[in-house]
Amino acid sequence: MSKLKTYQEQLQEIVEKGINAAEEQQKKLAAKPFDFAEKLETEAREYSVKSLRKRYNGYSDSLFGQLRTLNDRFGNFAAELVAKLEKEAAEGADAVSEAADDVSKAAKDAKKTVTAKKPAAKATAKKKPAATA
Repeated sequence: MSKLKTYQEQLQEIVEKGINAAEEQQKKLAAKPFDFAEKLETEAREYSVKSLRKRYNGYSDSLFGQLRTLNDRFGNFAAELVAKLEKEAAEGADAVSEAADDVSKAAKDAKKTVTAKKPAAKATAKKKPAATA
């Protein structure tokens, strides 16, 4: 029976070691959130709610100010681009208008030339009606 007793004691030691290892791991895992909470608590005490609000509002104002500046820069860029496009369109319209005037003048000149070269219309002789028999 001493062998059975030895096996029983060895089995209990193995189970005890397993329990101890599991307990150690559980304590390590459980300690992490508490360590983090303690660290956060000490850091949070360094700042008052008012100072945190002031910092937040400062960052917020800075961010939205930068966005407004960026919007102004985009607006200026777009205005310059629109002005340039409108100028080019106006120049193109002027060129088309000048071309149309030139075509109109050429058409009038051609009409005058054709009219000047046209022979006078000949009067056709009227035939006398034949006498009835």
